[in-house]
Amino acid sequence: MTFLIRDFRAGDEAAFAALNLRWIEEYFGVEESDRRQLENPVASLLDPGGAIVLAEVDGRVVGCGALAVPHEPASDARKWLEIVKMATDPSAQGSGLGSAILDRLIEIARERGANALWLETNSRLDAATHLYRRKGFRALEAHELRQTPYARCNLQMVRDL
Repeated sequence: MTFLIRDFRAGDEAAFAALNLRWIEEYFGVEESDRRQLENPVASLLDPGGAIVLAEVDGRVVGCGALAVPHEPASDARKWLEIVKMATDPSAQGSGLGSAILDRLIEIARERGANALWLETNSRLDAATHLYRRKGFRALEAHELRQTPYARCNLQMVRDL
């Protein structure tokens, strides 16, 4: 499968929301933080200093991921960014697309001067957690956990850049 990883642009809002709503609704339920990010990704993700990337196959958006300014300020002097809203259409799963999206987000984070990445997920999402571990993220231990706005979050992970 040949895919193109590109930056978010005007008109991508519906595809970004649809990809994420599919997995969120399948496994969990849409929460307030999801609504804010999916209903207005420009104001909630891009304007505060984040980024969104999309993956296309034959002109159709089949994957996405985003960087966000973390919802909780860091207690250290490091510059953190948070990985959010990673999603892949079922037709593209297993193709390496998620890995390529995550690689691009890591690259953007470095370009923006971040020296650490944060993410929140759920251990039920086996493919996602496997990908994060393969890309160098480690699970936080109990004494390292932070507050989360997500009821579904039972796994927090970090990666140094």
